[in-house]
Amino acid sequence: MSAERLVGDLRRYFGIDLPPGAVPFTGSRFEHLAGGGDRPEVADRITAEDLVAVQTLSVTVPASVALDLLEGCLGAQLSGLLHAIPRDIDMVDAEADVVADGSPAAQAWHLLCDQYGVDWVIAGKLLARKRPRLLPVYDKVVRCALGRPRPSFWLALHAALRADDYALHRQLLVLRQVAGVPETVSALRVCDVAVWMGHRAEGHACPR
Repeated sequence: MSAERLVGDLRRYFGIDLPPGAVPFTGSRFEHLAGGGDRPEVADRITAEDLVAVQTLSVTVPASVALDLLEGCLGAQLSGLLHAIPRDIDMVDAEADVVADGSPAAQAWHLLCDQYGVDWVIAGKLLARKRPRLLPVYDKVVRCALGRPRPSFWLALHAALRADDYALHRQLLVLRQVAGVPETVSALRVCDVAVWMGHRAEGHACPR
């Protein structure tokens, strides 16, 4: 895919210089709604704004789970794990064990999916909202485009970002700058949006 097309896709998604009548994708608000899910005062707990934010990516946390996240034991358990997940670091700069199986991040994902039955896509998007620089959005569209790497998508992406002297990470930052996307949008989200928009353009019906 050409750099020109990638830049165009990013600009369309985030609503940069759209023609009259055009609207950005709702997902363009995922990072920024209510100041972001990783701002210090809310970084270690799930808020109502986080639940709305994941809806901009076309998923909804079931009401019973949402209430438990806001007021119940699940919220308390997840808050403890979020406190142990670094907030001010990009995936490319983190050690692999920060996103490996057994890490607090992986434990949080398994808590949501295995113990509370949350769909894996929803769980991933919720965690990406809380740690947008460290944890990527990984949904069925991205999985369709990139497959199911082993041992995990997180570790595969971490390795890819660091390969060849961080070449992919640097390319993502250049794309972000050229497209005029705010620096508050992480390199991980630039990657996600580029893959998602490109796969969608190939004929896959993927609302977001």
